[in-house]
Amino acid sequence: MNRGNQQKSAHVTTRRLLDMKEKGEKISVLTAYDFTMARILDRAGVDVILVGDSASNVFSGHNTTLPITIDEMIYHARAVVKGVQTETSRAMVVIDMPFMSYQLSGEEALRNAGKIMKEHECDAVKLEGGYVIAETVKRITDVGIPVMGHLGLMPQSIYKYGSYKVRAQEEREAEQLLEDARLIEEAGAFAIVLEKIPSKLAETVTRQLSIPTIGIGAGGSCDGQVLVINDILGLNREFHPRFVRRYADLDAVIENAVMRYVDDVRSGSFPSADESY
Repeated sequence: MNRGNQQKSAHVTTRRLLDMKEKGEKISVLTAYDFTMARILDRAGVDVILVGDSASNVFSGHNTTLPITIDEMIYHARAVVKGVQTETSRAMVVIDMPFMSYQLSGEEALRNAGKIMKEHECDAVKLEGGYVIAETVKRITDVGIPVMGHLGLMPQSIYKYGSYKVRAQEEREAEQLLEDARLIEEAGAFAIVLEKIPSKLAETVTRQLSIPTIGIGAGGSCDGQVLVINDILGLNREFHPRFVRRYADLDAVIENAVMRYVDDVRSGSFPSADESY
């Protein structure tokens, strides 16, 4: 990915992530959906910024990730990539391929992955699924597009599951997940997200794969962790899963700031003489 005069050694790449796994260095991943947040995350030292289809929930207000379209994902991705296009940028940018943009056929998946990569200068795409999409992953990676996998609880399949409960607790499903992880690695994926699975299973997968695992609700043995930025900043009062650690309560901070602004406007104290021309 060309970022002008940026020192390439500083930018996180697929090779860098593999090196981090080999050295035991943990990988930090957070979501972003806009220019301003991407710029902040990059400055703060996040290794990977995921333009997640969770934008469907936290940005557009949908109940699931299914409604968001590929064009909407490209819109968010373009803004995020601009946020990290600086001389000091280091974060890798990965884009979720949305529901039904890759499931119909390998040809359509390749076309859509290419569209995502060509519309802006992102680094990789992410797909959900195991053996069913292994050939699709291979087809995409064979043309030079890096792919991150996603196993365990897969939000795009939520209507199939019927709930957001922990996946792969039963032996049969756990064995299938482990096999799926191997298949996705063999297909060429450079990393795999493991969402909401037992920590012991995540540890086994992490140990058996040569590529990094990125956990979300999968324990501390994964090679890295990913969370939704809105969740760690406390921007969602209703969402309190046990795997989210809140580092701020910006919902209250922002509401308080807006209430003070409204009061100042209504009282006439804003703008003051110093704030006027």
